[in-house]
Amino acid sequence: MQSIYASISQSTNTTSSSLHHLTHSKVFQFQLIHLLGSPSDHFQDHKENMGVVTYTDELTSPVPAPRLFKALILEADSLLPKIVPQAIKSIETVEGNGGPGTIKQLNFAEGSQFKYVKHRIDELDKEKMIYKYTLIEGDALMDKIEYISYEISFEASPDGGCKSKNVSVYHSKPGVEIKEEEIKDGKEKAAAVFKAVEAYLLANPDA
Repeated sequence: MQSIYASISQSTNTTSSSLHHLTHSKVFQFQLIHLLGSPSDHFQDHKENMGVVTYTDELTSPVPAPRLFKALILEADSLLPKIVPQAIKSIETVEGNGGPGTIKQLNFAEGSQFKYVKHRIDELDKEKMIYKYTLIEGDALMDKIEYISYEISFEASPDGGCKSKNVSVYHSKPGVEIKEEEIKDGKEKAAAVFKAVEAYLLANPDA
């Protein structure tokens, strides 16, 4: 896992400039915690009720499901700060042993507009590759959102890669409207981080 960011910069010409831009995006910083998706070949559905907005994404990757699940979910605490140090300073466990009920804190890099977010793990099924968690605290919620619930799953695809499904449910504070454009913008920018992780895994088959 050493020199991860250097390896990715060499394998993708656009990653460095994209990640530099990400550091200054408000919406990206509260989207950053789930980091799943590819900017192409995906399905998106949007449902909205009073105070609640639900997004469903289905995305594909050439990386096998177990490897992607391991990198983006199981090893995110150590992997992501190395790949995107401009955006993420650290991810630490505040409470718990890594299972349901565990609370983690993501600290943004120096110079970011926000300091941190906390999320609670609700379910972690390593065998079925399903991860559920809730974003519960942090200035990146911008006094607009009470909390965001996520359900992420991975499954193998016939070509040897995988498909991931991400259901995001945004619960806004009373009287606050969540703009669809803000959520879409955040998801697109978060995809750049996903591509960095994907590039690392493709360039390092034994990782």
